[in-house]
Amino acid sequence: MWEITEPDLAPIALGAAVLGTGGGGNPYLGRLRVLQVLRNGGRVRVIEPDEIADDDLLVAVGGMGSPMVSHEKLAGGDEETVAARALEGHLGRKFDAIAPFEMGGSNSMVPMVVAAAMDIPIVNGDGMGRAFPELQMITYLIYGGSPYPAAIADERGNQVIISDVLNAKWLERIARAATVEMGAHTGLASAVMDGAYCRRSIIPHTLRLASEIGHAVHRARDVKDDPTEAILGVAGGMRYLRGKVTDVHRRNAAGFARGQMTVAGIDDDAGRTIRIDFQNENLAIYENDVPKVMVPDLITLVTTDTGEPITTELLRFGVRADVLVLPAPELLRTPEALAVVGPHAFGIDAEYLPAV
Repeated sequence: MWEITEPDLAPIALGAAVLGTGGGGNPYLGRLRVLQVLRNGGRVRVIEPDEIADDDLLVAVGGMGSPMVSHEKLAGGDEETVAARALEGHLGRKFDAIAPFEMGGSNSMVPMVVAAAMDIPIVNGDGMGRAFPELQMITYLIYGGSPYPAAIADERGNQVIISDVLNAKWLERIARAATVEMGAHTGLASAVMDGAYCRRSIIPHTLRLASEIGHAVHRARDVKDDPTEAILGVAGGMRYLRGKVTDVHRRNAAGFARGQMTVAGIDDDAGRTIRIDFQNENLAIYENDVPKVMVPDLITLVTTDTGEPITTELLRFGVRADVLVLPAPELLRTPEALAVVGPHAFGIDAEYLPAV
């Protein structure tokens, strides 16, 4: 077990936003929420997957909705905790630990807030190893975990318990519809599981990975090294293109931020132009209208000068960015996972081939 303290937050938030492929909400706002918890005396304790007991009861938590909305409509701060406690009341049993939904933006920090509020540890891992836009796309559900019961809560105090659903896709549809009615952003608690199943289905050690990425970028800034190379040195992968954002089409639809961006190459990549499609998160890179990189591989943009991750709601014309491609975790590359998070799940007409 280890403990997250105030100096740890900035590197974790930065690294998690790199892994978040443009989604998961604003990392700065998530960091502020954890900072408030720590300064009010809360503790964020982290356990490794192999420290979970077989009969421990865990729940996955995170924010649900459009990143565009969450950036403009600030959270009340306890939505995810309210949802988790509503599930405890429904089950008649306390949770022993929190399992993060995803590694990205604000949603990498929210589980820390819930863990501190409930005085239980958070697991060093998550259900995506990145961020994805839909609930059925977490490994806890891909590999056979139950999609019910689940709970959502908003900043007004509204709570919804979903006691039974046909499958994980139906959980996504029902929870998404309720979230839209609640203002397009809620706190979610779902994927209740025992410790033995969590160890089998979690993508391990991603909090540590996020921290290592963040520290590497901070060191590179201090000595004026290339922050992109620092990221790749920790996470692996490649720089696909160095360019400038020349166009962004973005819309809020059915609780998602959907759209595409155009990035024109600069420096050694001058003359190349790519398109990146996104649904909350970056999904695919097209060059000459041919898909070159696609989910579940990680596509993330960072500023060329500081290595700061650029989330999709903050995209704007003129930003100079390195387009990075990082390898997908092995648990996302199996046939079971690719059926849920591969290119066909997003309407991309291509077979998945790892780019890195």
